[in-house]
Amino acid sequence: MSAQVIDGLAVAAKLRKQIAVDAATFAEQYGRPPGLATILIGDDPASAVYVASKQRACAAAGIEGFSFNLPADATREQAIATIEEANANPAISGIICQLPVPHHLDGVELTGLVDPLKDVDGLTTTSAGLLALGRPGLRPCTPRGVLMLLDEVGVELEGAEAVVIGRSNLFGKPMGQLLLERSATVTICHSRTKDLAATCARADVLIAAVGRARMVEANFVKAGAVVIDVGINRVDGALCGDVDFEAVSEVASAITPVPGGVGPMTIACLLDNTVIAARMAAEQA
Repeated sequence: MSAQVIDGLAVAAKLRKQIAVDAATFAEQYGRPPGLATILIGDDPASAVYVASKQRACAAAGIEGFSFNLPADATREQAIATIEEANANPAISGIICQLPVPHHLDGVELTGLVDPLKDVDGLTTTSAGLLALGRPGLRPCTPRGVLMLLDEVGVELEGAEAVVIGRSNLFGKPMGQLLLERSATVTICHSRTKDLAATCARADVLIAAVGRARMVEANFVKAGAVVIDVGINRVDGALCGDVDFEAVSEVASAITPVPGGVGPMTIACLLDNTVIAARMAAEQA
């Protein structure tokens, strides 16, 4: 068996084309475009790259970008004031506080101060609660992107056994909730899971998000399973995922590559969440 490679670049491009249409429609209707604010604290090179790519994506989609850059020694009070400024600006539809923040600041606290109506990352307590209760709200971008990829290849989640490796608040837990919403039977594995390979090998859908290069080998995968690789690792200067792509491709029916799989979907869903948030705010005004 040679697995179908799920092309996240192509799916994301299609979504971004629709986002541009939706953003233009919103701007025509309300006299202003949706707006996305990025808050970057410090000089972490990777974070700076991520923020720049998000701002470029905004411009391409017809979303107005707002950049807030604070020095690495910014105080808690300065960071809070910046978030409050963005919360109060009606031109800003969505806010991202780029993580990680410098060690003297609390990223969870700062993220939690974002107005839930502008929480396009879906990480505030309010957003997490709405997800847990199955109520409408803004969903975390990467898990939402994974669902779109599964839909793209026609995976029937109702009744399927889904295994998520990783229990982070950023991905693993919300991914499990979104799968439950689709009536999958969900197992979330972590560092204390006994016989991880055997547990994973039961899955119809296996999703890996742990940050360990090529940890998921062929014996983790049931024949014909769909494998989604959320991991991004650098080995010998090259990017790779949490899945041994070559080996697992001989067992799975479909698999995402790294790069070019889940990653492009994250930014596309961020832009989509921004347009959704803009419309929600406008309709409540």
